[in-house]
Amino acid sequence: MLAAYFDCPGGPENLYVKEVIKPEPGEGEVLVKVSASALNRADLLQRRGKYPPPKGASPILGLEAAGSVAGLGPGCRGRWKAGDAVMALLSGGGQAEYVTVPEGHLMAIPSDMTFTEAAAIPEAWLTAFQLLHFVGKVQKGEKVLIHAGASGVGLAAIQLVRLAQAVPMVTAGTQEKLRAAGKAGAAVGFNYRHEDFSEEVLAFTQGSGADIILDCVGSSYWEKNLNCLSTGGRWIIYGLLSGGEVHGDLLARLLAKRGSIHTSLLRSRDKEYKERLVKAFTEDVLPYFSGGTSPHLQPLVGSVFPLQLIAQAHRFMEENKNIGKIVIEMPD
Repeated sequence: MLAAYFDCPGGPENLYVKEVIKPEPGEGEVLVKVSASALNRADLLQRRGKYPPPKGASPILGLEAAGSVAGLGPGCRGRWKAGDAVMALLSGGGQAEYVTVPEGHLMAIPSDMTFTEAAAIPEAWLTAFQLLHFVGKVQKGEKVLIHAGASGVGLAAIQLVRLAQAVPMVTAGTQEKLRAAGKAGAAVGFNYRHEDFSEEVLAFTQGSGADIILDCVGSSYWEKNLNCLSTGGRWIIYGLLSGGEVHGDLLARLLAKRGSIHTSLLRSRDKEYKERLVKAFTEDVLPYFSGGTSPHLQPLVGSVFPLQLIAQAHRFMEENKNIGKIVIEMPD
């Protein structure tokens, strides 16, 4: 089978499409013929040699995929059958023609959704769902500040905050991205390049601040995050785009607000945790992707690249040009 590959860590130019051995499903696993996968920041980090896959995971890039069930390993409980349209949360291996998946990490694709659209759901939406519900315990009426509001996770988080009857606020670096976030349901958006988002959050919330902050940026935002965190608020860090080194009296300021810092990574979670997460998402969120539901949830695919142009897709993400998800389509 064909797969996105690199022989040594480095830039996008190191990526190429390689013929590799097709995987065989093990105990309790399903073989999926991949139609589309999606790109995540974790793929860029792995390509640079800074985020190796968990032990036992495929070294091939790709943390989510959509396609058709092509085979069942021993011990499968009969939920899936050959030909079923599925989307998968993965620890790796999605950017290839076939991937094996624990059966509990699969979700049925809504009947009115394409494989390309479905590929934009698993990693981004399950990350956002996990941050809001498993970690942040979001409550009705709370105000949630979402950084990188036009990213895949950001746009998913906006819609999930609305579904929880809470109030989404976002930051982004261009007016075009803020418009996309507003269209997804953001109550308000702040351009971090031209305004102090912490002051704007305090103004919007009439001084109370953000009850939850979803932060994938890290060190460069810590002071502003603390400035606009509500008393007793939850600051959830799930990425470090600006690094993790902090200089300043973070702990004293956090203590004064009785705030809490939570950190979360999804890829390295164990199989059972991911199965619980997928089950909760399938029950509580997935029905809202079907046509005619209210509210209606929608993944945003910003751009599509064929597998052969995987290096261009990586460059596009590194230049922060994407709004929504970058999807990689497999050859027919």
